[in-house]
Amino acid sequence: MSNWTMITGASGGIGADFAEIFASSGNNLVLVARSTSKLDELAAVLKKQYQVEIICISKDLSKASSAQELVEEIAAQNISVHTLVNNAGVGLAGSFYENDAKRLESMIHLNMTSLTILCRAFIPDMISRGSGGILNVASTAAFQAGPYMSVYYASKAYVLNFTEGLAYELKDTPICVSCLCPGPTKTHFFNSDDLKSTHLKALPWMMSSKKVAAIGYHGLKNNKIIVIPGLVNWLMAKSTSITPRFILRSITGKLNS
Repeated sequence: MSNWTMITGASGGIGADFAEIFASSGNNLVLVARSTSKLDELAAVLKKQYQVEIICISKDLSKASSAQELVEEIAAQNISVHTLVNNAGVGLAGSFYENDAKRLESMIHLNMTSLTILCRAFIPDMISRGSGGILNVASTAAFQAGPYMSVYYASKAYVLNFTEGLAYELKDTPICVSCLCPGPTKTHFFNSDDLKSTHLKALPWMMSSKKVAAIGYHGLKNNKIIVIPGLVNWLMAKSTSITPRFILRSITGKLNS
């Protein structure tokens, strides 16, 4: 049986780098994102270089019915997903009460709800098959509150805690469950108008998306539940357990404003 890896948010950044890594390891790919043209371009390159099968699905996972629609499309094509990479996510900066309510709702659905639905859909088949992997992408934002990006930080805390709980529930199965928690990364994430005002994109220790993806991939393969790429990011995440939370809120609030 061919191994199929499904990657959401695959049109660029960490998602596209994950696609290349899994393709280079001989995995067939289901690439999911909103941009059909970017997915098709990436697929053409990877097919030629690695001779794998690739299916591109244009889907906006911030919409309420989208995750279930994706599950049904995969089933209709008789694809058994061996590894699920929940990479799709979005941020929104600014005062919570000034953010557009509909956009907040879309972010919550993308960052948390769709991720959860996809895990629930594919895990039973992984268990019955006796193999599989789940890689959920959170952030170092998961380890503290984030004034001026409060909902984004909270959504990533959900991803981290959900993944840890899931890993424990599946510890006696052959399924690997991992949560990748990168710090600020050199991607188009900070190029949007919603995030240009933050100071996060100027941090000197930002890692490349290719390196982050490689670390995340190896963490999953080694069945590591929490993966924090980079020493500085690891130290900052760990420091949240000893630094008073009022200090963390102040520092993060200044970075996000």
